[in-house]
Amino acid sequence: MSKDEKKKDKDFSVDKLVFENRLVTIVGQIDDKLAKATSERLLALAAVSDDPIKVFISSPGGHVESGDMVHDIIKFIKPEVTCIGAGWVASAGALIFIGADKKNRVCLPNTRFLLHQPSGGVGGKVSDIEIQATQIKLMKERFEKLFAEATGQTPEKIAEDTRRDFWLDTKEAIEYGLLDRVIQSADDI
Repeated sequence: MSKDEKKKDKDFSVDKLVFENRLVTIVGQIDDKLAKATSERLLALAAVSDDPIKVFISSPGGHVESGDMVHDIIKFIKPEVTCIGAGWVASAGALIFIGADKKNRVCLPNTRFLLHQPSGGVGGKVSDIEIQATQIKLMKERFEKLFAEATGQTPEKIAEDTRRDFWLDTKEAIEYGLLDRVIQSADDI
């Protein structure tokens, strides 16, 4: 291997390539660690330039407040963010997905979406259970408002549809207002 080939090989790194191409991936359970890493990457990319950022999402969901953090950072930073669904975009993953403007919410052909009302386990003293139940109710109302604004549906329609698991394929997601379009390749973005 020549000296130039060794240098080129040494300089190659997937992380570097992903960063230089302004890509972010969110895969798996949404938790505080994933939210921290994703938010740091978004903020770092925004600090480097105002060029658009692409966020790929395939997630079963997870912790709502962690999803809130990423959702809010997407809205906070100056660069335009395109969210690209792949596989499945569920629960807190869908919350992150709607952080992008509707025209920037796209997915690959086999993506499925899942919306549902927040859930949580409660325990402890009666007074603590009351506080937790109130917080879950407030979270549910906020969720319905955010998804209503993102889709054009009413909060009441979101509440009705998400009483139980609400699955959407790509066609249904477009009709519902969750998704702008299905893409086949990177050239479609």
